[in-house]
Amino acid sequence: MKALIAVVFWPSLFFFWFLGPFVFLLLSTTSSEACARLETRDGFLAAANATLPMLVLQTLIYAVPIVCLVLWDRLAPEPARTRYIATCIKLFIVAAIIGATWDYGSSLICDGYGQPFFSSAWRMTSYLPIVGLLINIPLYILTFSLGRAFSTRDDVTEDGVVHSKQDNS
Repeated sequence: MKALIAVVFWPSLFFFWFLGPFVFLLLSTTSSEACARLETRDGFLAAANATLPMLVLQTLIYAVPIVCLVLWDRLAPEPARTRYIATCIKLFIVAAIIGATWDYGSSLICDGYGQPFFSSAWRMTSYLPIVGLLINIPLYILTFSLGRAFSTRDDVTEDGVVHSKQDNS
């Protein structure tokens, strides 16, 4: 079962966490062509709200490596790793909230023909990628190291030597 979880964990970590943000960034924000066609506050807000299903999907897909860590911990519980997994979950939740706020806020930045549709507070969301990066770097490192610890064979020591498990009774 540990190997099956590893087969899901490593590709999802690489494709979803490292390549996925570029794809979702392109898909989840209002395009510049749409901005010129939006003339009313309602139309503009409707276009921004259309990004919400993509944000939910993005968060669910990004959660796959975290779910794998939780499953690994259920199979081989270890108190020290459990604390780190709880930290990963907390960092993930904060990163998801910041990421969703940034994606949604970046959809509201463009204001059609320069009309003051929305408060300048939404323009402040342009700083959220920096905050998200500061949260995601430790999250990525911690998740990667936990994944490595869980998916490493139990009979391999840190120096890479394989020790056979023999019962000397």
